Amino acid sequence: MTDSTTNKALQAMRSEVISNGYASGTNCYVASAKGAIIKDVEGKEYIDFAGGIAVMNIGHSHPKVVAAIKTQAEKFTHTCFMVNPYASPVRLAERLCDITPGDFAKKVLFINSGAEAVENAVKIARYYTKRPAIIVFENGYHGRTLLTMTMTSRVKPYKLGFGPFAPEVYRMPFGDVAGPEKLEDFFIKHVNPEAVAAVVAEPVQGEGGFIAPPDGYFQKLVEICRKHGILFISDEIQTGMGRTGKMFAIEHWRVEPDLIIVAKSLAAGMPLSAVVGRREIMDAIHPGGLGGTYGANPVACEAALAVLDIFEEENMLEKSVALGEKLQARFKAWQQKYDIIGEIRGLGAMLGLELVKGPERSPAPEEAKALSAVCFENGLSILVCGSYGNIIRILAPFVITDEQLNKGLDIMENGIKKISS
Repeated sequence: MTDSTTNKALQAMRSEVISNGYASGTNCYVASAKGAIIKDVEGKEYIDFAGGIAVMNIGHSHPKVVAAIKTQAEKFTHTCFMVNPYASPVRLAERLCDITPGDFAKKVLFINSGAEAVENAVKIARYYTKRPAIIVFENGYHGRTLLTMTMTSRVKPYKLGFGPFAPEVYRMPFGDVAGPEKLEDFFIKHVNPEAVAAVVAEPVQGEGGFIAPPDGYFQKLVEICRKHGILFISDEIQTGMGRTGKMFAIEHWRVEPDLIIVAKSLAAGMPLSAVVGRREIMDAIHPGGLGGTYGANPVACEAALAVLDIFEEENMLEKSVALGEKLQARFKAWQQKYDIIGEIRGLGAMLGLELVKGPERSPAPEEAKALSAVCFENGLSILVCGSYGNIIRILAPFVITDEQLNKGLDIMENGIKKISS
């Protein structure tokens, strides 16, 4: 029997039984988590600025979510919605249709993960348009399945050695690197617009480095899509559920996607994702063409319903906005003090710090890695992302207290001083 009381013992057993490919950022094993605090099996506490990669927007183990999970689990945990349906997915779908952008009739498909949702959104777009091609963006991330890995921009670790990749996926520059009008040029050089089913974009690129486009970008992009009968799919897996100060990030640009993909913080850690789209698009699929054994799991759906209640009852969007403002203020002060700080990226409470070095201000991935390690040693969990591995990304729960936030930022600043010396 494995000794589960020490990190060292668990790590030793892990090395024997868990695939090397399934890596973790640290060797500390979680025993419990509450709000914005994680405690490991040895009792050490960590302030969580990672949020399970944008899954814990409302915080760990929120009592209303825990209660919803317990109540449903005592009734039943699975019948398969495709065999014996039940009420919670219907109620959840109704609410998602109400809160997603777009003043038009919508319908919903529930699956389990972000990558599954992207896969199904592409299937739906191809079926509806009768077109094969998909356009995605440089620095984008959409998952690790064969199709979503193909759609993802970064080679290592996500694509290295896993080819051949899926066909009919085309990639163009994103944001201020190239204006949306470049899409028309793209149609001349790379793919006929009449063959394109959809353009898939993260409103703010997450894994690629918290890259937000300039104002007006998405409005123009969607205008071009409409001109050519191309669907616009907003991948809100990381940006959604209030992370940027709006329920969905695309709302910042007053754009109404044809399909919107939701996951991560939707069910506060329970495996649930959704594709929400225009009714005529979602209803084009023949019965049985969409589905999955675990999709719309009753426990996960009840958790998501509790999450939506929490957003309404506990002012989560206001908390997100306030958190983003506090982070921005501190980051701007650091930008003036420390040469290693480059751009401040992102939107709302989805913020990243670019680390740079030398007179050329080139990416500093080793320094980012060192900062992450120093922070963790001192009780703060942070994430590194970006195509060059030099962006420190912050995805802290909205319920983090000022005391916890300031302590975490102090740990970060001390770490910045250390790696800068």
